[in-house]
Amino acid sequence: MIPVDDPDHGVPADQLTPEVRGAIERLQEENALLRAALADTRARIGDLEQAADTDPVTGLPGERSLARQLERAVSQAGRHGTPSALIMIDLRGLASINDRHGRIAGDAALSHVARLLGQLIRASDSAARSGAGFALLLDHLDPDSAVDTGERIAQFIAAHPLDLGRAQVALEAIVGVATILPGDEAGDVLARAQRNLERVKEF
Repeated sequence: MIPVDDPDHGVPADQLTPEVRGAIERLQEENALLRAALADTRARIGDLEQAADTDPVTGLPGERSLARQLERAVSQAGRHGTPSALIMIDLRGLASINDRHGRIAGDAALSHVARLLGQLIRASDSAARSGAGFALLLDHLDPDSAVDTGERIAQFIAAHPLDLGRAQVALEAIVGVATILPGDEAGDVLARAQRNLERVKEF
């Protein structure tokens, strides 16, 4: 934006013709409109990024958010030596729920488990959707406590079946646990948790 009487441009305001004044005013208005449009576009991009990173079924953050949180936990473990844990959770028989009761019931099961997880984690922890299941990042957990927590999560989910009105659907959670220790890389932690989850699935 160029002020009408900007001394750097060498033309006093009272010497400008009406046509030049009008052109400058129009430029100023256009600049203001462009700035407003840019601010609106940035806000829309932010909304789209948030929507893209949110699971539509459960409302939980998605895998991009999980990756950021995992990097933070790994960095914290490296700086402060504070252990934390990544817990991966799948629902055994989810496909059977879809086949027997319909896809809506399967989505309801996922939403139900998401709510249960919200009751279990602390404010400093985070939950996200990962693949067909869930992931939890839990702060300040040593390896033994992480395993105990994973078992309690599985027991809690089993104790709260999905109520479909016409039927109670039992849910079985499969849990894989990986402790985050100093020196870990985020990808290694994720791979370790997924390997442990697959081992549990074999039983």
